[in-house]
Amino acid sequence: MGKVKLNVLGISYSQTQSGAYALVLAEEEGARRIPIIVGGFEAQAIAIELEGLNPPRPLTHDLFKKFSDSFGIHLIEVNIHKLEEGVFFANVLFDNGDKEISLDARTSDAIALALRFKCPIYTTEEIVEKAGIVLDFEQASGGGEDDGANDPAISREQDLGIRKHAQRTDMSAHTVDELKAILDKAIANENYEKASEIRDEIRRRQKE
Repeated sequence: MGKVKLNVLGISYSQTQSGAYALVLAEEEGARRIPIIVGGFEAQAIAIELEGLNPPRPLTHDLFKKFSDSFGIHLIEVNIHKLEEGVFFANVLFDNGDKEISLDARTSDAIALALRFKCPIYTTEEIVEKAGIVLDFEQASGGGEDDGANDPAISREQDLGIRKHAQRTDMSAHTVDELKAILDKAIANENYEKASEIRDEIRRRQKE
C-alpha cells in the first residue's frame, strides 16, 4: 500500500493510563487521527520541539541531532510501518552521503527526531484504517449517548483544547512580561511542560 503522510497534531494527557500521554497524529490529506500512547519523558521531548523551547542543556534527541549534523548524517524520513497488539513500530531512514540506512526505533523517539530534523512522517493506509479515528465534534458535544463521544481516543484529542483553556484561565492574572519571566524560570528549572503552556499563552496574546 502507498504511504500516508502524517503531521503531529499535539499531545494531551492520557485518560486511560496514569502518567502517560496521548500523541495525536493527523493524516495530511484527510480527517483521520491516530492517537499513540507515550511516556512522560517521550512526551516532553516531543513537546519541547513543538513549542520551540531551548533547554539550557541538550536533551538526548537534541544531542543526537547535533551528533548527526557534525558527521553529515541526515534523517530522510520516519516510517510507522506496523501495528501489532496495540503497539506501533517505526523505522528511521538515514543518509550519510554514501548510502541510506534504515534503523528500527520506538515510534515516540522516531517522531521526536523527525521534528528536530524537520523530515516527513509516513505510515501505511492499512495502519490508518486500523487505528485512525474521525472525530465528529457535533456528536461528541452531546448529539447522542453512544455515538463515540466517550471513546478514549476522541476524548484525548478534545482534551487538548479543554486543557489549554484551563491553562489560559490560570495565567490570566499575569502580564506578558511576567509570563516571560516565569517562562525563563521554568526552562532553567527544566520544567518543560509548564514552559510549553506559558509559551502558548504568550503567543496567543501576541496575536490578539
